[in-house]
Amino acid sequence: MQKSLAGKVALVTGGSRGLGAVIAEQFADQGADVAITYVASGAKAQAVVEKLQAKGVRAIAIQSDQADMTAAKPLINDVISHFGKLDILVNNAAIAVQGKTVDDPELDTVNLDRQWQTNVMGPVAVTRAAAQVLSREGRIIFIGSLLGGHVPFAGAADYAGTKAAIVGYAKGVARDLGGKNITVNVIQPGVMPTDMSREALGESVPDALMDLHTIRRIATLEEVAAMASFLAGPQGGYITGGVIDIAGGLSI
Repeated sequence: MQKSLAGKVALVTGGSRGLGAVIAEQFADQGADVAITYVASGAKAQAVVEKLQAKGVRAIAIQSDQADMTAAKPLINDVISHFGKLDILVNNAAIAVQGKTVDDPELDTVNLDRQWQTNVMGPVAVTRAAAQVLSREGRIIFIGSLLGGHVPFAGAADYAGTKAAIVGYAKGVARDLGGKNITVNVIQPGVMPTDMSREALGESVPDALMDLHTIRRIATLEEVAAMASFLAGPQGGYITGGVIDIAGGLSI
């Protein structure tokens, strides 16, 4: 079977665990060489690299803190230096600071500000750097959140705001790069089995939130990653500026 991403080079930020790791694995299954980033989990990142390499592709892990905008250009330079080009960028890395309402006197504004830096300014910086070198007919995929347009519970104002900002930015980038046939889209998952979700919701999804799902379960990481693979592949070449919910009908 022909692999749809054979010969392509992808960068997946935050690819050492969770959704980022599964996206990287699916890209490798389709023949892409893959770079992933990590901040502190070097051992986990190396384990992902070894798994990717076992699929017969080239893979590297690059330590890069997305909260530091000055790290974006060196990151892209490292990818180009190692692989010679960049075809696909997945802006996946993010953090979640949730649980307290904006009127809470103990609101952790320091970490909330870091969340804005990591979730918005970091992807902006990486996208700016990547846009200078991205191949014609390349792909940029932002991993947003259903909370960017639908907030069914309190305590998530800043997180929701960061994800809403990404939608507007992605649409603008889609306009900017359309002349090169570079597509730019946002995937908005709902609840997924990730460390981030567990930190926000606990070990199980509250019944009140689960009841809002038309399909009464949470997404699998593989389901969300499959959309990234589709958008990255040749069949996704005429989809741009899109915002795609994968949330079991939670936003209906």
